Amino acid sequence: MFNPRSGPSAFDPGRRRLMLAGALSTAPPVVAHALTPVADAGPVLRVGPGQRLTTLAAAAAEAAPGSIIEVQAGDYRADVATWTRDDLTLRAVGGRVRVLANGAHAQGKGLFVCAGQRMSITGFDFIGARVPDRNGAGIRLERGSLTLRECRFEDNENGLLAANDPAITLDIERCEFGAIAPGEGRTHNCYVGGIGRLRVVGSYFHHGHTGHLLKTRAAVNQIFYNRLTDETGRASFELEFPNGGLALVVGNIIQQSAATENYHLIAYGSEGLVGPRHELHLINNTMVDLRPAGGVYLRMAPGAQKVRLINNLLAGKRELPPGSGWEQHHNYFVGLSAFVAPQRFDYALTPGSPLLGRAAEPGAVDGQPLRPVAQYRHPCDTAPVPVGGLYSPGAIQV
Repeated sequence: MFNPRSGPSAFDPGRRRLMLAGALSTAPPVVAHALTPVADAGPVLRVGPGQRLTTLAAAAAEAAPGSIIEVQAGDYRADVATWTRDDLTLRAVGGRVRVLANGAHAQGKGLFVCAGQRMSITGFDFIGARVPDRNGAGIRLERGSLTLRECRFEDNENGLLAANDPAITLDIERCEFGAIAPGEGRTHNCYVGGIGRLRVVGSYFHHGHTGHLLKTRAAVNQIFYNRLTDETGRASFELEFPNGGLALVVGNIIQQSAATENYHLIAYGSEGLVGPRHELHLINNTMVDLRPAGGVYLRMAPGAQKVRLINNLLAGKRELPPGSGWEQHHNYFVGLSAFVAPQRFDYALTPGSPLLGRAAEPGAVDGQPLRPVAQYRHPCDTAPVPVGGLYSPGAIQV
């Protein structure tokens, strides 16, 4: 099942450990801007050639609560697993761990099925998930809580699929979702069910097909400093909150491709509002619409208690109709020439732009300031906002 793989990786788990200043709580609904450290505790199981455990499946069967599972870099073919213990830490050692489906799946659901509390996975690639009902996922999150760091999802029917359980929490840091496998509408790069909280920081979603780049039914959504760019893909929505909820969308680069099958970039409440709290805070994002006939930046269902659109840059169709009761200001329509190198997805404002310094203070939600303290850095990372710079609209501060 194991084949060694040589060569350096741009996603080496030990390469990036950015910590932003300040003590920030991760308790919902407060957004943690900082990327969280990796804990070290518990018994260690080592997996790979020359070890007592040579497969991920064997490690999953032997793991006890609190186990640390160190997996030697390489290809693990048809080595699928179900993880049920609490407090598990899985991490790649010496490079990336690639889990390749090769026709295998766990429980007919995906490559990994996760059902433990406080599980973390760092440095894994999930590739090629296919199952009989064509809804296979790189990771299927069934119960508990999961933190993903520096993981990649490629050529799966769904990248990650999370169940409907309000007790679940999911944290995604510096991960990549795409390109998705062609299919028949179940092909979401990341699909999160009705969980308690979703937090996504410094991650990259791209090259969708029919489904959405990121779809989430979570009650609380913290979407900070990511790149959701369909590029040459055929995604539907780039970002969807079908049942509403609290959505903090701050500092993201969001781009709709010319070949999109849906003319909306962001949709909120399109399948009916569920739960008691419905707020959308769309702050300091850069939204680029490449649809030749023009698209719609936001599709908003009626009934939300609060909608705030502040400090966004909008390239494409010069139209953002106001909604009744919305707080909507300091949003600017621009052409692609306003950016340093849009063909390379560098959406920083050009030097000397009249928009530099034209952002307004966006306030806070539940004590969490919404002014960006970081920004997306490619690939799959964040960087602090430059000290002493002007506060400008859009996702990139210079």
